[in-house]
Amino acid sequence: MKQNKKNAGTLLRKPAGIVSIGIVLLALIVYNIFFPEQEPESDPSRSGLIPVELVKTIDGDTIKIMYEGEEQNVRYLLIDTPETNHPRLGKQPFGEKAKERNRELMSSGKLEIEFDIGGKTDKYDRLLAYLYIDGVSVQETLLEEGLARVAYVYPPNTRHLDAYKKAEEKAKKAGIGIWTLEDYATDRGFDSGTYTETQPESGTKEMFTNCTELRQKYTNGVGKGHPAYVEKMDGNKDGNACER
Repeated sequence: MKQNKKNAGTLLRKPAGIVSIGIVLLALIVYNIFFPEQEPESDPSRSGLIPVELVKTIDGDTIKIMYEGEEQNVRYLLIDTPETNHPRLGKQPFGEKAKERNRELMSSGKLEIEFDIGGKTDKYDRLLAYLYIDGVSVQETLLEEGLARVAYVYPPNTRHLDAYKKAEEKAKKAGIGIWTLEDYATDRGFDSGTYTETQPESGTKEMFTNCTELRQKYTNGVGKGHPAYVEKMDGNKDGNACER
């Protein structure tokens, strides 16, 4: 009889132990749900960004920086802003606004550049890069504000192309900046023939023997009204002499 009582006590104690284990497991599950293990904070978008020092702002899509111990010009990848003082195109609408906005952005925080997987320089030995101020894309900002268009898309340097197209479309729908002028921003560039703020000053005539000599000073040729323009160098009679 005593033996039976002992066995009965043992049987009564086992469920209590199982219940205790179950409570512990349940507590662990609840803790992991509400207090998951914290992963170290990381920002993958910061990978590949290189801090640089600004030397000066040249125009809406070009700056000069200190890079690897020397001054170098940087051309913004995947965008194009209107010209401010082009020898052939002159000053284009919104060119000055794009330049001033770019200068404003450059002076507002920490400047970093990002290269893509393609070539790092263009034929003019300018660095080709994405620009960031305090981690915010300068290209996207200019596109969203209607001061630039998506342009010069040369694979494989297309990492941020989709984001830039969305920013451009946003400005188009809002009808701001360059998009306020009908047919001004085109796939070929900005239509200076229709919209021109000022033409290059005429001044004293500049004489060049041929286009090779002229291009040594004016790389992309000159337009009609420019001091160096002569009709005999305008082969196709389009108002542009010695254009490439």
